[in-house]
Amino acid sequence: MSTPQTFTIAIGSDHAGFRYKEAIKAMLLAEGHTVRDFGTYSDVSCDYPDFIRPVAQAVARGEYERGIVLGGSGNGEAIVANRVPGVRCGLCWNEQVAIWNRSHNDANCLSLGERTITEEEALKIVRVWLTTAFEGGRHLPRVRKIDA
Repeated sequence: MSTPQTFTIAIGSDHAGFRYKEAIKAMLLAEGHTVRDFGTYSDVSCDYPDFIRPVAQAVARGEYERGIVLGGSGNGEAIVANRVPGVRCGLCWNEQVAIWNRSHNDANCLSLGERTITEEEALKIVRVWLTTAFEGGRHLPRVRKIDA
């Protein structure tokens, strides 16, 4: 039997994604991943770019293989992450979108909205996102154009 692949993962959220961040972080650590939490560290109102940009920058620098960012909707978080060259962040709201995010876009960052999905759905999305491989093929030239 093969050992499941583990990743180095940077994670961050604002106050509206804090609860799911904590649940996802606990799941990732229990499954053997290496996780660095870039904050926030409570549900006190804060500005999401202060926590999301450092996650994206760490992924772009190659310090972490994957990044996970969370907020209320996940939209602002995805926008901030995608402003960092080398990051391909997608907002995922179900497992199928997470599969496409990885298999078609070779995303290295996942955005989730705590106000849009259940915690159980969030955990399932993270698991499928981490275990889905990039298909390459016809998608590779498209990803190269994204990064160009």
